[in-house]
Amino acid sequence: MHAHSSSSAPSPNKQGLLYWAQRVMAECDKAAAGFEADPVHDLRVAIRRCRSMADGLLAIDPDPGWKQLKRLGKPLFASLGDLRDAQVMMEWVQKLSQPEDSARAILLTELQAREGKLKISSQQALAEFDRKHWLSLCERLAARMESIPLDGSVFQSLAVERWNEGHDLHRKALRNRSGIAYHQLRIGIKRLRYTVENFLPSLHETWSKDLRTLQDALGEVHDFDVLWAMLRSHPEIAPEVRDHWRAKLTAERNKRLELYRERMVGRNSLWRTWRAALPQGGALRRSGIDRFRLRAALLDPHFEKARRIARVSLHLYDGLARCELIPAEASQRDILEAAALLHGIGRSERQEGHRKRAFRRLLQLVPPPGWSAEELRWAAIIARYQHGAIAPVTHRMFSGMARRARTQVLRLAGILRLAAALCEATHQDGQLRIESEGRTVTVSASQLNGQPGPTGERLARAKYLLEASCGLMVRLAGMKQSSTAPRTSK
Repeated sequence: MHAHSSSSAPSPNKQGLLYWAQRVMAECDKAAAGFEADPVHDLRVAIRRCRSMADGLLAIDPDPGWKQLKRLGKPLFASLGDLRDAQVMMEWVQKLSQPEDSARAILLTELQAREGKLKISSQQALAEFDRKHWLSLCERLAARMESIPLDGSVFQSLAVERWNEGHDLHRKALRNRSGIAYHQLRIGIKRLRYTVENFLPSLHETWSKDLRTLQDALGEVHDFDVLWAMLRSHPEIAPEVRDHWRAKLTAERNKRLELYRERMVGRNSLWRTWRAALPQGGALRRSGIDRFRLRAALLDPHFEKARRIARVSLHLYDGLARCELIPAEASQRDILEAAALLHGIGRSERQEGHRKRAFRRLLQLVPPPGWSAEELRWAAIIARYQHGAIAPVTHRMFSGMARRARTQVLRLAGILRLAAALCEATHQDGQLRIESEGRTVTVSASQLNGQPGPTGERLARAKYLLEASCGLMVRLAGMKQSSTAPRTSK
């Protein structure tokens, strides 16, 4: 149910999970004094800010603490929500009617009785709310948030995700024009607003007024729908009084919907304005890679190693492409980088089989905006091939994949496999020289002079997949240290 949100607009000093977690503590004491409308609203705002941050970070950070935070605050938040709904309905009844209106007394009597019962249940929910656990959990999670810059590409990608969700709901609401569709649209706009409010302060400065106005307008549409449902089903309200209220509520409802359409439909709609301010095209793809990089940094205990492998993989890809031994395609290069960064997300200090776990986790990821589920599937297969036995092309992971796509996946897997072996052998991250003569390619790297024993054998095995998938012969050679930039020749 709608609650006025003007008091919840953040100031520069009112940001961050820890601030709002501490605000919850203070607002709990104020609300407990009598559960009046304003303290209840303010406590819900504080809890909602924390839960909305958790909701946003869940899409980025796999830490289970974000789900714990949402669960911990949910019973109190829901109980206060029911109470706030009753209080908002009383406000509307008083605002939309005169003292002599026969329905006014009937509705207020019923709502006041409901409010009394809900205050008791809210009091119980507040007593059961574990404040100590709430604050300690928020303190730990706030420290994790410090590594993710506000206004950065990761949060911009999240905002695009929320924009896409909201815009889909916008189209459904315009098509269906039902109360449920408009209510769902309000939720979509609310999630976009909270994402901008919590994580993109520079955009929030220019978007906040419109987002709040639209959320309030759609919230009031929902309020009128709920109020009409009460009136329509109440046996003590006379038909002529009910018809009078229906006309009044319809007029008020249409005013809010007209305001929404004026701002959100057509060439100059705010939907277009907002989307234009967010990443598109190549920038959107890069923001997806930044999200992959962050997830890997949070999950992979040896992430620096994965970063080195990613850099060497891209050096190899670019070198082979410049020698015209493989096609240069930006999308495939991106997939290779994603696979290289994420190949260790199943790794643990104590467990084996991390490549299979990484494969499963990659398949479970929701593609960020600009990426497809099929591209993530490619990245999962490539990461799975980074080391170990090579599965046959008849393996179920290739099920339904066209031969050309399978060849491309194996080519990228071959590059990653060789890059990982080179990093292991040389402990360097990019001083490569790639030269070709016909279908023979020579990859020269510093510290790669005649690697004996197991290391040499691993390098020989590592290059096989690239040779087989590209029809090449790969020679590995040492390279003297040089201050000049690595070069690639044909």
